[in-house]
Amino acid sequence: MEVVPLATVAEVGALAADTIEALVRSHPEAVLGLATGSSPLPAYQELVRRHRAGTGPSYAGVRAFLLDEYVGLPAGHPQTYRETIFRELTDALGVDRDRVASPDPSPDLLPGAGERYEEAIRAAGGVDLQVLGIGGDGHLAFNEPGSSLGSVTRLKTLTAQTRADNARFFDSVDEVPRHVLTQGLGTILRARHLLVVASGAGKADAVAAAVEGPLSASCPGSVLQLHPHATVLLDEAAAAGLARRDYYREVFDHKPDWQRP
Repeated sequence: MEVVPLATVAEVGALAADTIEALVRSHPEAVLGLATGSSPLPAYQELVRRHRAGTGPSYAGVRAFLLDEYVGLPAGHPQTYRETIFRELTDALGVDRDRVASPDPSPDLLPGAGERYEEAIRAAGGVDLQVLGIGGDGHLAFNEPGSSLGSVTRLKTLTAQTRADNARFFDSVDEVPRHVLTQGLGTILRARHLLVVASGAGKADAVAAAVEGPLSASCPGSVLQLHPHATVLLDEAAAAGLARRDYYREVFDHKPDWQRP
Protein backbone atom coordinates (compact mmCIF):
# COMPACT_ATOMS: atom_id res chain seq x y z
CA MET A 1 0.00 0.00 0.00
CA GLU A 2 1.22 3.46 -0.91
CA VAL A 3 0.21 6.09 1.64
CA VAL A 4 0.75 9.71 0.56
CA PRO A 5 0.38 12.43 3.21
CA LEU A 6 -0.12 15.81 1.55
CA ALA A 7 -0.68 19.28 2.93
CA THR A 8 -4.08 20.27 1.55
CA VAL A 9 -7.32 19.00 0.07
CA ALA A 10 -6.36 20.71 -3.19
CA GLU A 11 -3.14 18.68 -3.38
CA VAL A 12 -5.09 15.47 -2.76
CA GLY A 13 -7.51 16.34 -5.56
CA ALA A 14 -4.71 17.27 -7.98
CA LEU A 15 -2.73 14.08 -7.41
CA ALA A 16 -5.87 11.95 -7.69
CA ALA A 17 -6.69 13.70 -10.96
CA ASP A 18 -3.12 13.11 -12.19
CA THR A 19 -3.50 9.40 -11.47
CA ILE A 20 -6.82 9.06 -13.28
CA GLU A 21 -5.61 11.07 -16.27
CA ALA A 22 -2.44 8.99 -16.56
CA LEU A 23 -4.52 5.81 -16.77
CA VAL A 24 -6.91 7.22 -19.39
CA ARG A 25 -4.05 8.53 -21.52
CA SER A 26 -2.33 5.14 -21.53
CA HIS A 27 -5.56 3.17 -21.75
CA PRO A 28 -8.28 5.21 -23.53
CA GLU A 29 -10.88 2.47 -22.99
CA ALA A 30 -10.20 2.21 -19.26
CA VAL A 31 -12.89 1.01 -16.88
CA LEU A 32 -13.24 3.39 -13.93
CA GLY A 33 -14.98 2.62 -10.65
CA LEU A 34 -16.52 5.83 -9.31
CA ALA A 35 -17.54 6.78 -5.79
CA THR A 36 -19.89 9.61 -4.93
CA GLY A 37 -19.91 11.67 -1.75
CA SER A 38 -17.76 14.54 -0.55
CA SER A 39 -14.35 12.79 -0.50
CA PRO A 40 -13.75 12.47 -4.26
CA LEU A 41 -15.31 15.82 -5.18
CA PRO A 42 -12.03 17.81 -5.24
CA ALA A 43 -10.55 15.26 -7.65
CA TYR A 44 -13.65 15.30 -9.85
CA GLN A 45 -13.72 19.09 -9.91
CA GLU A 46 -10.07 19.15 -10.93
CA LEU A 47 -10.67 16.63 -13.72
CA VAL A 48 -13.57 18.72 -15.03
CA ARG A 49 -11.52 21.93 -14.79
CA ARG A 50 -8.69 20.42 -16.81
CA HIS A 51 -11.06 18.91 -19.37
CA ARG A 52 -12.77 22.26 -19.95
CA ALA A 53 -9.37 23.93 -20.25
CA GLY A 54 -8.45 21.47 -22.98
CA THR A 55 -5.54 19.89 -21.09
CA GLY A 56 -7.21 16.63 -20.10
CA PRO A 57 -7.45 13.43 -22.15
CA SER A 58 -10.52 12.29 -24.07
CA TYR A 59 -12.92 10.19 -22.01
CA ALA A 60 -15.01 9.08 -24.98
CA GLY A 61 -13.86 5.47 -24.69
CA VAL A 62 -14.07 5.20 -20.91
CA ARG A 63 -16.60 3.02 -19.13
CA ALA A 64 -17.63 3.55 -15.50
CA PHE A 65 -19.21 1.50 -12.74
CA LEU A 66 -20.65 3.13 -9.64
CA LEU A 67 -20.02 1.77 -6.16
CA ASP A 68 -23.62 1.83 -5.03
CA GLU A 69 -27.19 3.01 -5.53
CA TYR A 70 -30.16 3.84 -3.34
CA VAL A 71 -33.17 1.53 -3.39
CA GLY A 72 -36.57 3.19 -3.43
CA LEU A 73 -35.88 6.44 -5.28
CA PRO A 74 -37.56 6.87 -8.68
CA ALA A 75 -35.37 6.81 -11.79
CA GLY A 76 -34.03 10.29 -12.45
CA HIS A 77 -34.34 11.46 -8.84
CA PRO A 78 -31.56 14.03 -8.33
CA GLN A 79 -30.18 12.19 -5.27
CA THR A 80 -29.73 8.83 -6.95
CA TYR A 81 -26.02 8.16 -7.26
CA ARG A 82 -26.42 7.74 -11.00
CA GLU A 83 -27.77 11.27 -11.40
CA THR A 84 -25.17 12.55 -8.95
CA ILE A 85 -22.21 11.20 -10.93
CA PHE A 86 -23.72 12.53 -14.18
CA ARG A 87 -23.98 15.96 -12.58
CA GLU A 88 -20.62 16.00 -10.81
CA LEU A 89 -18.36 14.31 -13.33
CA THR A 90 -19.23 12.15 -16.30
CA ASP A 91 -21.46 14.53 -18.28
CA ALA A 92 -18.79 17.24 -18.04
CA LEU A 93 -16.08 14.82 -19.17
CA GLY A 94 -18.08 13.70 -22.18
CA VAL A 95 -18.67 10.12 -21.03
CA ASP A 96 -21.82 8.84 -22.73
CA ARG A 97 -24.49 8.01 -20.16
CA ASP A 98 -24.90 4.55 -21.66
CA ARG A 99 -21.30 3.85 -20.65
CA VAL A 100 -22.00 4.57 -16.96
CA ALA A 101 -23.38 1.55 -15.09
CA SER A 102 -24.93 1.39 -11.64
CA PRO A 103 -26.71 -1.33 -9.65
CA ASP A 104 -30.33 -1.64 -10.79
CA PRO A 105 -32.75 -0.98 -7.91
CA SER A 106 -35.93 -1.81 -9.88
CA PRO A 107 -38.30 -3.42 -7.33
CA ASP A 108 -39.31 -6.35 -9.54
CA LEU A 109 -35.66 -7.19 -10.32
CA LEU A 110 -34.13 -6.50 -6.91
CA PRO A 111 -33.45 -10.09 -5.77
CA GLY A 112 -30.97 -10.68 -8.60
CA ALA A 113 -29.57 -7.15 -8.86
CA GLY A 114 -26.29 -7.88 -7.09
CA GLU A 115 -25.47 -10.93 -9.18
CA ARG A 116 -26.29 -9.07 -12.41
CA TYR A 117 -24.00 -6.19 -11.44
CA GLU A 118 -21.15 -8.54 -10.61
CA GLU A 119 -21.56 -10.15 -14.04
CA ALA A 120 -21.62 -6.76 -15.78
CA ILE A 121 -18.31 -5.82 -14.16
CA ARG A 122 -16.78 -9.15 -15.16
CA ALA A 123 -18.08 -8.79 -18.73
CA ALA A 124 -16.39 -5.37 -18.99
CA GLY A 125 -13.06 -6.95 -18.08
CA GLY A 126 -13.05 -5.69 -14.50
CA VAL A 127 -12.36 -2.26 -13.06
CA ASP A 128 -8.95 -0.75 -13.84
CA LEU A 129 -9.06 1.97 -11.18
CA GLN A 130 -11.55 2.26 -8.34
CA VAL A 131 -11.98 5.64 -6.64
CA LEU A 132 -12.89 5.31 -2.95
CA GLY A 133 -13.59 7.44 0.06
CA ILE A 134 -13.61 6.12 3.61
CA GLY A 135 -16.21 6.76 6.27
CA GLY A 136 -15.52 8.04 9.75
CA ASP A 137 -16.20 4.52 11.06
CA GLY A 138 -13.98 2.94 8.41
CA HIS A 139 -16.70 1.90 5.98
CA LEU A 140 -16.03 1.54 2.25
CA ALA A 141 -19.00 2.07 -0.08
CA PHE A 142 -21.93 0.98 2.15
CA ASN A 143 -19.99 -1.84 3.75
CA GLU A 144 -20.49 -0.88 7.39
CA PRO A 145 -18.39 -2.36 10.23
CA GLY A 146 -19.10 -6.06 10.45
CA SER A 147 -19.36 -6.58 6.70
CA SER A 148 -17.63 -9.67 5.35
CA LEU A 149 -14.23 -8.91 3.89
CA GLY A 150 -15.17 -11.19 0.98
CA SER A 151 -18.63 -9.72 0.37
CA VAL A 152 -20.02 -9.07 -3.12
CA THR A 153 -22.63 -6.66 -4.50
CA ARG A 154 -25.78 -7.00 -2.44
CA LEU A 155 -28.67 -5.25 -0.69
CA LYS A 156 -27.77 -3.51 2.57
CA THR A 157 -29.90 -1.84 5.22
CA LEU A 158 -28.67 1.61 6.17
CA THR A 159 -28.03 2.32 9.83
CA ALA A 160 -29.82 5.18 11.54
CA GLN A 161 -26.50 7.06 11.72
CA THR A 162 -25.83 6.67 8.01
CA ARG A 163 -29.33 7.86 7.16
CA ALA A 164 -28.84 10.85 9.47
CA ASP A 165 -25.48 11.62 7.83
CA ASN A 166 -27.08 11.55 4.37
CA ALA A 167 -30.14 13.58 5.37
CA ARG A 168 -28.34 16.78 4.34
CA PHE A 169 -29.03 15.83 0.71
CA PHE A 170 -32.79 15.47 1.32
CA ASP A 171 -35.53 17.60 2.85
CA SER A 172 -35.63 15.34 5.92
CA VAL A 173 -34.16 12.10 7.26
CA ASP A 174 -37.50 10.42 6.56
CA GLU A 175 -36.84 10.81 2.83
CA VAL A 176 -33.50 8.98 2.99
CA PRO A 177 -33.97 5.44 1.68
CA ARG A 178 -33.51 2.57 4.14
CA HIS A 179 -31.77 0.30 1.66
CA VAL A 180 -28.97 0.46 -0.91
CA LEU A 181 -27.32 -1.85 -3.39
CA THR A 182 -23.58 -1.71 -2.80
CA GLN A 183 -20.49 -3.35 -4.17
CA GLY A 184 -18.99 -5.66 -1.57
CA LEU A 185 -15.49 -5.55 -0.17
CA GLY A 186 -14.58 -8.59 -2.23
CA THR A 187 -15.87 -6.83 -5.34
CA ILE A 188 -13.81 -3.74 -4.58
CA LEU A 189 -10.68 -5.84 -4.06
CA ARG A 190 -10.94 -7.20 -7.62
CA ALA A 191 -10.22 -3.75 -9.10
CA ARG A 192 -6.66 -3.53 -10.38
CA HIS A 193 -5.87 -0.24 -8.62
CA LEU A 194 -7.60 1.26 -5.58
CA LEU A 195 -7.33 5.03 -5.22
CA VAL A 196 -8.50 6.19 -1.78
CA VAL A 197 -8.94 9.89 -1.00
CA ALA A 198 -9.62 11.26 2.47
CA SER A 199 -9.48 14.66 4.10
CA GLY A 200 -10.33 16.26 7.41
CA ALA A 201 -9.76 15.42 11.05
CA GLY A 202 -12.97 13.40 11.15
CA LYS A 203 -11.32 10.74 9.00
CA ALA A 204 -8.04 10.50 10.92
CA ASP A 205 -9.00 7.65 13.24
CA ALA A 206 -10.56 5.60 10.44
CA VAL A 207 -7.53 6.13 8.21
CA ALA A 208 -5.14 5.05 10.95
CA ALA A 209 -7.21 1.93 11.67
CA ALA A 210 -7.45 1.03 7.99
CA VAL A 211 -3.78 1.61 7.16
CA GLU A 212 -1.95 0.64 10.36
CA GLY A 213 -4.48 -1.31 12.42
CA PRO A 214 -5.30 -5.02 12.31
CA LEU A 215 -7.19 -6.56 9.41
CA SER A 216 -10.73 -6.75 10.76
CA ALA A 217 -14.35 -6.59 9.67
CA SER A 218 -14.74 -4.03 12.45
CA CYS A 219 -12.87 -1.62 10.15
CA PRO A 220 -13.91 -2.46 6.58
CA GLY A 221 -11.24 -0.08 5.26
CA SER A 222 -8.55 -2.41 6.59
CA VAL A 223 -9.28 -4.64 3.60
CA LEU A 224 -7.02 -2.22 1.69
CA GLN A 225 -4.09 -4.02 3.30
CA LEU A 226 -4.88 -7.08 1.17
CA HIS A 227 -4.66 -5.27 -2.15
CA PRO A 228 -1.43 -5.33 -4.20
CA HIS A 229 -1.94 -1.82 -5.62
CA ALA A 230 -3.71 0.54 -3.23
CA THR A 231 -2.91 4.26 -3.09
CA VAL A 232 -4.16 6.34 -0.16
CA LEU A 233 -4.05 10.14 -0.61
CA LEU A 234 -4.51 12.18 2.56
CA ASP A 235 -4.49 15.82 3.56
CA GLU A 236 -2.62 16.82 6.71
CA ALA A 237 -5.62 16.45 9.02
CA ALA A 238 -6.63 13.00 7.76
CA ALA A 239 -3.02 11.78 8.12
CA ALA A 240 -2.63 13.08 11.67
CA GLY A 241 -3.24 9.72 13.35
CA LEU A 242 -0.65 7.75 11.39
CA ALA A 243 2.31 6.54 13.43
CA ARG A 244 4.46 6.20 10.31
CA ARG A 245 3.41 9.48 8.69
CA ASP A 246 6.97 10.79 8.29
CA TYR A 247 8.09 7.52 6.71
CA TYR A 248 5.27 7.60 4.16
CA ARG A 249 6.14 11.17 3.24
CA GLU A 250 9.84 10.33 2.83
CA VAL A 251 9.04 7.38 0.58
CA PHE A 252 6.78 9.50 -1.62
CA ASP A 253 9.26 12.38 -1.83
CA HIS A 254 11.95 10.01 -3.14
CA LYS A 255 9.72 8.04 -5.49
CA PRO A 256 11.35 7.51 -8.92
CA ASP A 257 9.90 9.64 -11.68
CA TRP A 258 8.91 6.57 -13.70
CA GLN A 259 6.61 5.46 -10.86
CA ARG A 260 4.74 8.76 -10.71
CA PRO A 261 1.52 9.52 -12.65
